[in-house]
Amino acid sequence: MEMLSALLAGQPEIALFLALAVGHAIGAIRFGPFQLGGICGTLIAALVIGQSGAHLDNDVKNVAFAVFIFALGFTGGPQFFANVGREWRIGLLSLVEAFVLLALLAIAVPLLRLDQGTAAGLLAGAATESAVIGTASEAIARLGIPAEQVRVLQTNIVTAYSVTYLFGLVSIVLLTSQLAPWLLRVNLRESAAQLWQKLGGENDMGADQRSALPLLVGRLLRVEHLAGKTVIEAERTVQLGVTIRRIRRGDNTFRPAPEEILRVGDVILAVGRRDAMVDFARNVGTELPDEPGMDAVQAEQEVLLTRKEVAGLSLARLRQVADVGLARGVYIQRITRMEHRIPTLASTVLRRGDVLTLSGPQEAVQRVVPELGYVVTPTVKTDFVFLGIGVLLGMLLGGFSVKVGQADLTLGTGGGCLVSGLIFGWLRARAPVVGSLPSPAAEILKDFGLATFIAAVGLSAGPDAVKLVREYGLILPVAGILVSIVPAAVSLAIGHWWLKLETPILLGAVAGQHCSTPTIMALTNAAGNGTPVIGYTITYAISNVLLPLLGPIAVAMAGALAR
Repeated sequence: MEMLSALLAGQPEIALFLALAVGHAIGAIRFGPFQLGGICGTLIAALVIGQSGAHLDNDVKNVAFAVFIFALGFTGGPQFFANVGREWRIGLLSLVEAFVLLALLAIAVPLLRLDQGTAAGLLAGAATESAVIGTASEAIARLGIPAEQVRVLQTNIVTAYSVTYLFGLVSIVLLTSQLAPWLLRVNLRESAAQLWQKLGGENDMGADQRSALPLLVGRLLRVEHLAGKTVIEAERTVQLGVTIRRIRRGDNTFRPAPEEILRVGDVILAVGRRDAMVDFARNVGTELPDEPGMDAVQAEQEVLLTRKEVAGLSLARLRQVADVGLARGVYIQRITRMEHRIPTLASTVLRRGDVLTLSGPQEAVQRVVPELGYVVTPTVKTDFVFLGIGVLLGMLLGGFSVKVGQADLTLGTGGGCLVSGLIFGWLRARAPVVGSLPSPAAEILKDFGLATFIAAVGLSAGPDAVKLVREYGLILPVAGILVSIVPAAVSLAIGHWWLKLETPILLGAVAGQHCSTPTIMALTNAAGNGTPVIGYTITYAISNVLLPLLGPIAVAMAGALAR
């Protein structure tokens, strides 16, 4: 054991990757619907391994956090700016979360005699927001106190977070998926199904699933009832989109113009939404099982939505205002927002930064793309000039301070890189030809950056973590539960009785205000479809920016209240 401790202390890089490996293995273990996740698992592993005396340089910790927080802002930038102001009814819940968290902290600090580190760790763990650890740690480092005191307070952040995170996570999962529907006297699964149908939804499929009743279908039909009508007139006999792709007339097969007149006996290939096709087939005539040479290829293309004329429109409204000649035959198959599939419903409102999967004839899809935004070109190449300048500007921005009274207010490296990431992500969404940071690359920067930072602070905190647990005992877990549940309960009350939000969307918004991916996963499983994701993506985008900024505020507030 002494040899292992000596090895880890002498080569801390081994301790780092051991903490990452063991921590993510712990985080992958499921306890019913609960899963700690890799970050919390890494922290627990690092605290244990840290007993060996292994310690990473502060430079490693600072660089890892800067890269993580920039990537966090970059991926959330487009949706953050799209949701601020426009979705105020749901986005308001993120502000409720922040206000109530600080109010509870103002009560807990003098009542429980919490120091600045423990207070910030309580906030981070109860809100299940790991980024607060970094911003609060940076704020403590700027207090101008002795280095040993800084180390102790930063240790307390990590320890308090590790204790309260687990209880906060379990509390918010149980509240949103089980307790809240019971309190509101709502059957969540039935409510979600009714809302899904009300919004015009199809079967909700996972990324690795395909519906036995797909959204778009093709049918071969023999014209019997619509002879004499033009192609465009025949297509308009149903409310939702159907497109006649091919016509066989005698021995000739051709692609028809909209003005082509249908004749009795024509065989047509119609492509469109399944629900519209049922009525259309009835209007046209007999369905045929097969006809050689009548197949047609449907192209699929992912498009990043950047056009301001389209952002803010619902799918139903977009269908109404679209140029028929331009958009004919093109359908939106899927919508992805902040790496989450959202329901493709008639009432779904499009936002800048959404990734739309278009389906239709190749030439038609190519015509439509410029009216929506830019093609998402598959790439694995990162523009390091773009990334480097972004992080550099964030660090420079974080170095500026403003004198308010006797206090120096500063964003710090974390806040500066967050703002820089938001701006660079927004610029990339508006002009995708500028820079390149593919989503998989951004995700690895976020995951590895945060995991490395958490491992570094956990290793440093290891020897002193036990002291804090002994000092507070059960107080921290109970405080973590209360600080997690109370903001969510306030949001539930405001969302249900004042904002009149539908229950599935409201519960998703509560999960989003906690930035909790495990919670939204449990919630969608309980709901049976993706309606909670509609609310989740809005509050998640705002809280992902807002909550990390609470770290320095919590440190300053705890310091003022402790005097």
